Amino acid sequence: MDLLSDVLAVTGVRGTLGARIEAADAWGVRWSGIRGAAFYAITAGTAWLGLPGRPPFQLMPGDVVLLPNGAEHTLSSGPDTEIRACDCEAAAQAKAEAGVLRFGSGDVQTHILGASYEYDPAVSIQILTLLPEVVHLRADNSGSGLDDTVRLLARELVHTQVATAVVLNRLVDVLLVQLLRVLLTRQAEELRGTWLGVLGDPLVSVAMTKLHHDPARAWTVDSLAAELAVSRTTLSRRFLSVAGETPGGYLTRWRMDLAAVRLRDSDEPLEAIARSVGYTSVYAFSRAFRRARSQAPGQYRITSRAPDQRRAPAAAPV
Repeated sequence: MDLLSDVLAVTGVRGTLGARIEAADAWGVRWSGIRGAAFYAITAGTAWLGLPGRPPFQLMPGDVVLLPNGAEHTLSSGPDTEIRACDCEAAAQAKAEAGVLRFGSGDVQTHILGASYEYDPAVSIQILTLLPEVVHLRADNSGSGLDDTVRLLARELVHTQVATAVVLNRLVDVLLVQLLRVLLTRQAEELRGTWLGVLGDPLVSVAMTKLHHDPARAWTVDSLAAELAVSRTTLSRRFLSVAGETPGGYLTRWRMDLAAVRLRDSDEPLEAIARSVGYTSVYAFSRAFRRARSQAPGQYRITSRAPDQRRAPAAAPV
């Protein structure tokens, strides 16, 4: 089992290509009130990205930027350019049609690909929320494949064919994985103590993979340590240091995430869901679920099916 793939699948992280931005001369636009994650890839020309409380910085051809939590930001032709509020209606239409959002006048100098990522709010273990406010990767990521994927995106947009929309959205998903790979290589120490930091630790990543592979098993720290041929003390100390929580605490959280998704998306009886996540009685499961979600399983099943609770909206501008 691939641990990152499993979490991305369960948490429902999904990318969608948005509008292409074409900009000329002096231009500047501000986006705020964003929910979700926004992504930009600079395919030609340059742009400046600004965030509140930070000096703006320049984006060069081949650069990619991820705003995991949809931070308010500006894009412009220069650090001192006049900034205007985004025309949200035009942006929404361009995104819906995978069209072009044009800024400035004259010959186009800058081309930017925009994308957005959404995720399932029913799951507490998330990848995007663990990342810094802004992730900026320069176009020097040799071996990561990012440059190749951005070029494929640009080529597919210019030469549309059958099922282009499917290809584009899959490439956006690939971009996120490639970006995470670069972060895991370059910022391993900064990620320590988070879920992503686990992927860089051989012992804890194997331990967590076992928990994911068989969440219904009656795991104890002793049995998990025996599977890994290490002492209970070593496993507990290492897991807490790397993951930021105990093996038992993580297993319970993962079980409740799995149960929450099944409660919302299926009509399975509580007995079946309880067994699938390692509880022999509905009573024990209900107590654990209420502690984790502040709702009884039956109540959660009803409230989670409301249309506005299904999925976190994607970022607005792209």
